[in-house]
Amino acid sequence: MIIVGVGAGPNLLTQEAISAIESAEIIYGSKRAIELASKHIKCEAHEISDYTLKSLPENAVVLSTGDPMLSGLGKYAREGDVIIPGISSLQLACARLRLDIENLAVISAHSREIEHVKKQLFIELGAGKNVFLLPDSSFGAVEVADFLKSHHLSRRISVCERLGYPDERIDTGTTDKPPHPESDMYCVVITG
Repeated sequence: MIIVGVGAGPNLLTQEAISAIESAEIIYGSKRAIELASKHIKCEAHEISDYTLKSLPENAVVLSTGDPMLSGLGKYAREGDVIIPGISSLQLACARLRLDIENLAVISAHSREIEHVKKQLFIELGAGKNVFLLPDSSFGAVEVADFLKSHHLSRRISVCERLGYPDERIDTGTTDKPPHPESDMYCVVITG
């Protein structure tokens, strides 16, 4: 199986990803992943609902939005599977905000225990790191700001929405005046 990162938005496929997609015998992916790669798909493509990938054939090419190793399908790779990286929302957010990745901690709140996420966030910020956060519906930009204020931490908070899409939007505020996302496809970047 080949797991291919199709990028965070349109026109972000790497040449390696395009080659794998164009030579695929069968493709699986989410609706959005298939849409992002559609102009290069030359075979049957199926939407998947079982993201553990256990039931897919060995010759499958599986499309993962963004990069497969950033809260993506790469975690389900089996021994011998190939993973082709993609351009992630993390890379786009850092480029747009001119933020060096070297001092950045990555935290995902997607379907995670929020108390653990809060503890991780507190530790990383306390260590002087900037934080890239993939939010959860119960822990987004406003909740992050409230959490930081409750711990007397003043930080800049950026909401990066629909990165790579024509309607991309970035809004930066503070813990006192946090930015509010306008869609559910966003990430949060917290800086010193």
